[in-house]
Amino acid sequence: MKHIVIIGGGIAGIETACALTDAGHWVTVIEKDSQLGGKLNNWSYLFPDFTPTEKITVELQAKCRDKDFSILTSTEISTILRKDGKFNIETSSDQKLEADAVVVATGYELFDAHRKEEYGYKIYDHVITSADLEELLKPGGDLTVAAGKYPKRIAFVHCVGSRDEKSGNHYCSKVCCITGVKQAIELKMRLPDAEIFCFYMDLRMYGKHFEELYREAQEKYDIQFIRGRLSEASEKIDKSLLIKSEDTLSGRPLKMNVDLMVLLVGMEAGKGTANAAKACGIGCEESGFLKTTDTFLKSNFSEQEGIFLAGSCTAPMSVNDTILHARSAAMEVKHWLSKR
Repeated sequence: MKHIVIIGGGIAGIETACALTDAGHWVTVIEKDSQLGGKLNNWSYLFPDFTPTEKITVELQAKCRDKDFSILTSTEISTILRKDGKFNIETSSDQKLEADAVVVATGYELFDAHRKEEYGYKIYDHVITSADLEELLKPGGDLTVAAGKYPKRIAFVHCVGSRDEKSGNHYCSKVCCITGVKQAIELKMRLPDAEIFCFYMDLRMYGKHFEELYREAQEKYDIQFIRGRLSEASEKIDKSLLIKSEDTLSGRPLKMNVDLMVLLVGMEAGKGTANAAKACGIGCEESGFLKTTDTFLKSNFSEQEGIFLAGSCTAPMSVNDTILHARSAAMEVKHWLSKR
């Protein structure tokens, strides 16, 4: 039996831990937050089929109860030193662990919308992010705006913090487009009289059933998609918003009053990923995500032998892709340990 330490207790970390435990290894999961599950805890329904997030989290919790692996919450890695083929690990809680392999599964952070000042996040009352909206869409969430009224016109802004030189993120966050489609449909179901507009650069519906959901949004729910990036937003006396853009398909400037604006924020490599990279002595891409040995054949391998990567610490991923990448990481760890 070998000991593997997994840094990160989100869906990638849990799935990797379960697979390695099933393979007969001893696993310790180290999670900086007080509970497991990562960002999944903050969402209500998942695209493209509106599966309740609770269904996934309950199953993950059941796996944690059924599998015999150790969990250290509210804990971070302080140092990792390699000696005689083993990893000597010290945590923020002064625990000392010895591991045969390490898996980094530190996940991602959401782009901080404050950095896009022209959109007025936390300056104007009715500018929120997709993460904020997800909380409002949960049972008991309040969707009213000024004077307790429901919004009549809502704008979604795609690619906030992604594909954007000003924010320093040139990459696509992969899931923002379909998140916008999902949330627009959810709002239309809750507020059938509302007009909903999505301002996009390019719609990237890469996954199974994503394109079908996009078409359904237009044909069944009458959600309008406008190709153009917003240039600015300003608040009016009645707390509604005046937004300015350009319809790049027609080549015409556009002004619109809306009651609510939702910023679809992208994924970034978080501070936890940077700290783990430093502690493990592994490299990062220019984007901040962890560097893999080979994009095609070794996407779970870091530059350091015995240190593996799982999930969205390597690149933006959907929940489904994250689970598959985690299972792949477990398989690679198992194979590597068997050769030793």
